[in-house]
Amino acid sequence: MIIKKEWRILTVGDGDLSFSSSLWKYHQPKSLTASVYDSQTTMLNKYSENSYHSLIENKVAVHFNLDVTNKKSWSTLKKQSFDVVIFQFPLLPAFRSFEEYKNQGKQLSINTLNRLLLRTFLKNAFQHFLDPNGEQLCFITSKDVKPYREWNIENALHQQSDFHYLGSSLFDITHFPEYKVRNVDRDKHVRDTQGRTYVWSLQQTHSLKSELTKAIFQHKNCCTACRAGPFTTELDRDEHHASKKHQQMMQFEALWLAKIKTI
Repeated sequence: MIIKKEWRILTVGDGDLSFSSSLWKYHQPKSLTASVYDSQTTMLNKYSENSYHSLIENKVAVHFNLDVTNKKSWSTLKKQSFDVVIFQFPLLPAFRSFEEYKNQGKQLSINTLNRLLLRTFLKNAFQHFLDPNGEQLCFITSKDVKPYREWNIENALHQQSDFHYLGSSLFDITHFPEYKVRNVDRDKHVRDTQGRTYVWSLQQTHSLKSELTKAIFQHKNCCTACRAGPFTTELDRDEHHASKKHQQMMQFEALWLAKIKTI
């Protein structure tokens, strides 16, 4: 992840605030505002170890009950005042029951719902949080394993939008001492699986682009959605297209395209 000292940064959905605390302590951006989806009481009860008091002692603003999909929750946040908005390892909360899972998945797959969360985050960040005269950057850090890989983050989220995918960088957690990737619903740490930080901007030719890795598997002999290839023969490509993995990804892509036509 690329962090520059001159940036004004907003972190979104930072469960126990340990990422924000490490970001402030070890990278010292020009300013930092941290936000949590939960209420203060819920967060303190959920995570027995958290960085709330450390941030307050360092005069870092912390906002609770901030839902990036709900404009009504943004009233305590100064609008259009940031250069970068960061969403670390986003994932929809676990369903409380099998009935809730079935109801949510009646019309939209869980894959589509997670993509929609990220798309909504990007859309709202550019419209409401980012300074139009600033850097205009959105970061999403995600793991390169299932189910996260199946969201096709590099290619799907900016389709039919006015924001542009710039590239990605390796997320090295050792650059953020004391940061613990948390389970979204419980006081548990998640295994440190290697992740990448994906970057978007309204500026298609943003200067940061030269420091990022371009989208991979874009060659005509690759399958972009499945992140597979390059295929050396037509037989290899045909076998991949017939595979269960590819068929499932094509279903995810079709459901996603159908959804974004309605939003």
